[in-house]
Amino acid sequence: MGLRINDLAPDFTADSTAGKLNLHEWIGDSYAILFSHPKDFTPVCTTEFGAVAQLAPEFAKRKTKVMGVSVDNVEEHVKWKRDIEAFSGAPADFPIIDDTSLAVSKLYDMLPADAYLPEGRTPANSATVRTVFIIGPDKKVRLTMSYPMSVGRNFAEILRALDAIQATDGVPIATPANWVPGEDVIVALSLNDEQAKEKFGSIDIKLPYLRYTKAPSK
Repeated sequence: MGLRINDLAPDFTADSTAGKLNLHEWIGDSYAILFSHPKDFTPVCTTEFGAVAQLAPEFAKRKTKVMGVSVDNVEEHVKWKRDIEAFSGAPADFPIIDDTSLAVSKLYDMLPADAYLPEGRTPANSATVRTVFIIGPDKKVRLTMSYPMSVGRNFAEILRALDAIQATDGVPIATPANWVPGEDVIVALSLNDEQAKEKFGSIDIKLPYLRYTKAPSK
C-alpha cells in the first residue's frame, strides 16, 4: 500500500548535493516538499527544477524546505545544476539526493517493487518517479501528487496547496475550490453557527453546510 495522508513520512539518510542528509533531521520544525523526477539532463525536468529554483524566496517565506530526488548520482546532479541555473536564471540551491539504489523511490512507493536500472536506461525506465510529497513539521504526509512523463508539474499549484495546508493547520476551516490566499475560507462542520460566529465573527451562510468566513490570521 502506498503512503497515505497523515502517514509518518518514512525517514532515510542519503547522499545529496548538500552532503549526507537525514530527512527528519533536515526537515526540523519546517514544512518540506519532496519531489522526484526520472532522470537528470532531461527537458521537462530541467524546466521543473528551474521553476523550483525561481520559487526559492517563496518557499523560504513559508518556512518550507525543498528536496529533489533523482535516481542519478550526486556527480551528475552537480553537473546538471549548471544547466538548471543557465535555463532558469536562478541557482538550484536546494539539495538533490542520490537514489541510484532506488531505496528512497521504493520507500515512497514511486516505483514498482521489481523496478531496476538497466544499462543505458532511458527516462522511461524510471517514468513513475515523478511525484510530490508535502510533509509537515510533525513529519506526516500532508499531500501527494503524481504526474505522467509528458506533463510538467504546476509548481504554482504546489505553492497554492502549501498555502492552503498551512492556512488550515490546527484551525477548524477548509479551503474551497481554486482558493488562493486572501480569499474567504469555509467553516468546518465541527462548529455550529453560534460557535463559528464566536470564533470567527461574521459568517456567510450559503447552505446549511457551506459557510464562508474571512481567513483568520495566524
